[in-house]
Amino acid sequence: MHDANPAPIWSRSFRLYFTARSCGLLGDAMLPVAVSAGLIGSGHPLSTVGYALAWWLAPFAGLILLGGVLADRFTARRMMIGADLANLVTRILLAVLFFHGVRHTGQLYALLAVAGAAGAMFQPGAASTVPLVARDVQGANGVLRTAEAVTALGGPALAGALVGAGSTGWVMVIAAVTFGVSALCLLSLRLGPVPAPPPGDSLWRNLVAGWREFRSRRWMWGVILIWMVYSVLGYGPLIPLAAGVLVPAHGSAVYGLLSAVYGVGTVVGGVVAIRFKPHRPLAAGSLAMLAAPLYPLGVALHLPVPALVGCLLVAGAGYTFWGVMWATSVQTQVPGEVLNRIHAYEVAGSVCMVPLGSALAGPAAGAYGASAVLLFGAVVTVGVVVALLATPSIRGLRRVPDRGAAEGAGPIAAGPGSAGPSAAGPILAKGGYQATREAAAVPSDSSA
Repeated sequence: MHDANPAPIWSRSFRLYFTARSCGLLGDAMLPVAVSAGLIGSGHPLSTVGYALAWWLAPFAGLILLGGVLADRFTARRMMIGADLANLVTRILLAVLFFHGVRHTGQLYALLAVAGAAGAMFQPGAASTVPLVARDVQGANGVLRTAEAVTALGGPALAGALVGAGSTGWVMVIAAVTFGVSALCLLSLRLGPVPAPPPGDSLWRNLVAGWREFRSRRWMWGVILIWMVYSVLGYGPLIPLAAGVLVPAHGSAVYGLLSAVYGVGTVVGGVVAIRFKPHRPLAAGSLAMLAAPLYPLGVALHLPVPALVGCLLVAGAGYTFWGVMWATSVQTQVPGEVLNRIHAYEVAGSVCMVPLGSALAGPAAGAYGASAVLLFGAVVTVGVVVALLATPSIRGLRRVPDRGAAEGAGPIAAGPGSAGPSAAGPILAKGGYQATREAAAVPSDSSA
């Protein structure tokens, strides 16, 4: 590697992690469409769809903090492998359940809750592993973000097509395979030494230390507070209500394809975010979020499918650009030794209210109509953008400059695509992030 050239991305370790992450993302991307369309197609009411998604998301939100602490104590790799194995088992059982017909929704809710808990154990490690497997952190995360967008494109389309053919169970079988591949890749991954927690540190002390780090960043908890409102009134109701409107009107296959179009938009947003590095990332990301209301607005107005394609394409691009800017800010300005816990608090705050929004979607639609609730959600999204830009600590946060190819530095991207603002100031000046990078002995192709 020459100092004048960008640091290489595709080391052996990154290839393995990329494969693992992409497979896991594909498995997760299929679940909301498969469950929503499968339940509606088999005659279950819209409220059941909302409750199902809430049972999936609630354990994730409730256990993500524990996942962050455990990742620091037992290593992120072990936690991610265990989560993949748990997801593999739940998808097999979900396949059996859908093959025989969902007669008892309690069984479905229980399996979705286990899947959500597994996600809570996996997610904190996903934030901290990238700097350990790639020197070019921004480039690596740009690739991962694009892969996430591609899985968001292919997963819903595949799920919608299979559900349309009456094979919801096969969606779960394919998802089980993806998690199995992810676990095998993570098992083959070799990382540098990971610092052990100080002797005598308890889970509670680690949790408190993470909270202090989180609380000290006004821009971070400011975004989270705003996002909690958006999760209840905008993001949470969107998926079940969109399914409830689009599946009866156009069929599950078209619903899956429209979700795939949204995935195409996320690819566009991710590619733009790789190249465009604004000095104020959260301000730029907030402006991009002005495209997000087009999704609920298009569904609420019952626009024809070609118009919906345009709305979802632009909305996906704007939402993903925000996600990359948010993740860049979190993961470049937080020291590596507390990043798992910080990321856990950030994700918990991002998604903790989504289950409530999903659960309330059905009753709200019954009282006011699905279109009215979606229109209200679009207005709320615009208000979220106004609130983000009106907060000085958020609007004024500046990007951490790249440190150059020799150090393999750069911002990181990871996602509100995950269900919140989507993961990552001047903490770098204290050496936390760089010291962690060096201690981890990031492998090159030859040393991996």
